[in-house]
This record gives sequence, structure tokens and C-alpha cells, in this order.
Amino acid sequence: MSGTEDDPKHGDSEAQEASASEPGMIAKLSHPVNSATAKRTRAATPYADAGVDRDSATLAKERIARIARRSFNRNVLSEIGGFNGQFALDAERYPDPVLVSSTDGVGTKLKIAAAMGLHQSVGSDLVNHCVNDIAVQGATPLFFLDSFASGKIDPEVVECVVSGIVDACKANGCALLGGETAELPGVYVGAEYDLVGFIVGVVSRPRLVTGETIKAGDILIGLPSNGLHTNGYTLARRLLFDVAGYTHDQYVNELKDKVGAALMRGHRSYLSPIKKLIQAEVASGFAHITGGGITENLPRVLPRGICAHVELSKWEPPQIFTHLQQIGSVDRDEMLRTFNMGVGMIAVVPAEKLARARLVLNRMNERFFVMGRVAKGERKVMYS
Repeated sequence: MSGTEDDPKHGDSEAQEASASEPGMIAKLSHPVNSATAKRTRAATPYADAGVDRDSATLAKERIARIARRSFNRNVLSEIGGFNGQFALDAERYPDPVLVSSTDGVGTKLKIAAAMGLHQSVGSDLVNHCVNDIAVQGATPLFFLDSFASGKIDPEVVECVVSGIVDACKANGCALLGGETAELPGVYVGAEYDLVGFIVGVVSRPRLVTGETIKAGDILIGLPSNGLHTNGYTLARRLLFDVAGYTHDQYVNELKDKVGAALMRGHRSYLSPIKKLIQAEVASGFAHITGGGITENLPRVLPRGICAHVELSKWEPPQIFTHLQQIGSVDRDEMLRTFNMGVGMIAVVPAEKLARARLVLNRMNERFFVMGRVAKGERKVMYS
């Protein structure tokens, strides 16, 4: 409430007693309020004193609205700042449409971003991660929503993050339709923040990629990652900073780069090669290799009764993975179920269509490697 000491509704106990005799007023208090206590409780407490800066939040939202419009297309019917976002689905382009959605975060890569002041790249990481998660079903991204939560909103940081989100949305052909910006003191410390994204895409039902046609003898094609992407950072930070004692700006010969730069390499979008392979009708399924590595992600696309045989000698993981394993003497299987190990996406291709798949990828200058095949067996990954 906003009353002052001069407001009769917030006066002392005598005023309350006098007003109690008036018709419709609250009865006299049985325990008069101590005047000193009353004066303390009557003092106005603005929201800012509780840790929420409305002015900063408003400024951040104004910047978001301006930036987000860069990603809009003719299907966007709403503006940033309303109660919702509105998007018109093109039913002619997608007959018998199936909506495909996903949500994810960037994890503790945000710690590296904050330490180095590189906030824009994690916005792009977030979008690309979510795009890949729906692209594996053959879906085209339509729109994206984000949630930015911090202990103290810094409009410049928000602007950097959202700029990265918008850049990636435009690159992947989708719109930033809206989101949430929340200042949560007591949940997050200071300018520390968390970032989460939500994406919706569409695919015509006949074009939906489910992996159900994968059969024994199909070939596994790996598309390389740029590095850790957005997974395994808690272990990586532990090994590089706590065990090895490196700093973010320290050059490490084994990495051929500074530590921070190696960790901040972006999460790739595989939308383009996935689309090309689907259009050529040469892929039976795709697996986005994120948290859980090849070990836990590849089985998600395999039908029952089908296993995967992966040959580790078929590609060379980026040096950061080798160095992490050396620093912590990490077991091979632990590495393979924590990190992507240099494989960001796996396409499952029928053996008879392998030559065609190679041609498609070569024409678009997409690097790839044949990394194994599938066979009959328990739905899991076996390494050799």
C-alpha cells in the first residue's frame, strides 16, 4: 500500500478507536498498536528495496522488443510485450501438419560466458541446440521463445544474449516470438543468470522422420561438432580450472588455443545438412549428440531389436576432449557418455543409399565420416 503517516487509514491507535464507532468501519482493536511499531510498518517499502529494479527490467524489455523484430516474418501476427505470441501456420505449405517442440538450456557454459563477457554466443548456442532437437524429426523451425532469469537484470547483458538469439533465429529461418525476463534476487546471486529456450517447428506427417525404418546393415554417418557445444561443462570446468589450474585467457599448447576460447566455441546448427539428406530421401533417422554423448543419444532413434556398432578409429576427436581425458584420467566410457567427442549429429543411412548421401554432403561442403553401422541386438551402443 502507498499510504503515509498523514493518511487516516494508517494513523495511530487513537484514530483507529475513534473511527471504529462510525457505521461500516472495522471494530476497535483489542490490542492497541505500539506507536513506534506502527511508524516502522507505515514506512513505504519500494520494490527496489527488495532487490527488483523495475527501471532496468523495463529498459531490457524495450531493447528486446527492438531486437526481436529483426527475426519477424509475415507469419508473425503479434508484437513483443503482449500476453502471448501469435504465429500463422501456412497450411498450404504443410498439409497434414505435425507440430514438433523442444526445450533446453545452455547449462554451466553460462559460467564461462559470464567470466569472459561473451553473452551473445550463448544466445546462438541456445537456439541451435533447440533447432537440432526438432530437426532430427524433419521439422522446420517456426518460432522460438526464451526465458532469461537473473538476480539483477543488466540491460546490456540481456541485449547481448537476445541479439545472439535473434541472429540464430534468422539463420535458422524462425522468429523470436516472445519470452520471459525475470529478476529473481534470492534465487540467483547478483548478475548471475540462467537461460532457457523453447522452440516449435512443423513437418507434414508423411515427411516425419521417426527412425522406425532403421534396419540392420544401415550405416552411421557422423557430422563433426565444434567442441563441447553445450554439454559436459561442469566436468570440463572442474578439470581445466580446478585440477589443471588454468585461467580463461591462458594459452594451452595441447588445445592450440586459449582455454576460454576453446570452451566457448559455438553449438552448430545441423538444420541444413539434415534438410538436404531428407530431401534426397537417403536418411532413416538422426541423433543429436548432446548430454549423455553417443552412448545415451544414439539409442533414442533406434527401433527395438537394433543396436549400433561405433568404430572409434573412424574420426579424431578435437584436442579439447583428449586433453580433458588426460587431465582427469577419465575413463573412456565416461568420456563417451558425458561429451559428444567431436560428433554433433549422426545420420542413419541405408547401405544402398550411402553413395547418394556422400554426394549430397560433398556438394554442400559438409564434413562427415562413416563411423559404424547398425545390427540386430539390444538397443544400445557398442564401441570398438
